[in-house]
Amino acid sequence: MSDLIQKLQWRYAAKKMNPAKAVPQGKLDRILESIRLTATSSGLQPYEVLVVTNAEIREKIKAIGWNQAQITEGSHLVVFAAWDNYTAERINMMFDLTNEVRGFKNEGWENYRNMLLNLYPARDAEVNFQHAARQAYIGLGTALIAAAEEQVDATPMEGFDPDKLDEILDLRAQGLRSVVILPLGYREEDKDWLVNLKKVRRTKENFIREVK
Repeated sequence: MSDLIQKLQWRYAAKKMNPAKAVPQGKLDRILESIRLTATSSGLQPYEVLVVTNAEIREKIKAIGWNQAQITEGSHLVVFAAWDNYTAERINMMFDLTNEVRGFKNEGWENYRNMLLNLYPARDAEVNFQHAARQAYIGLGTALIAAAEEQVDATPMEGFDPDKLDEILDLRAQGLRSVVILPLGYREEDKDWLVNLKKVRRTKENFIREVK
């Protein structure tokens, strides 16, 4: 654990990535697998992860992403796209998958399925999207930790036009909406103004409270 803390001290949101240095496939695979394995509410995994390497597409995303250079300088751009709504079909897909993988049905689990089926699809689609988007952020947090463990730079970004990104990646037609993006790559230390600055966080005493 002390090694992980050291790596979290090492990580920061790199401002300049080296376009000539690509993240090895093995490291990328482990970061993506960590996202797949992370927690989500009711185990529904209500978002998908797109890995964009196409240079032309990333240039288009950069243009609607405040021209942030990491979008094209990193070797991979990870896009977190949440379900636009919870539907009975999507809920049943995940519950059926659980039953298939575990090889049995559980009465309590089926009752929980029916509770969600009665609750989620009846809600406003925007409410459901916002709930799904929060699950995507859990995946983002896991990705940042996994990237630090692999000593890969990862810069989370909300600074883009989500409607235009949805259009570029044709997400709405897939029942998805973009939430956050994450360039992966390697810092170019001699050109990144942030690289040697101290990490600034509130003190433990001013951040963590114990309720006894």
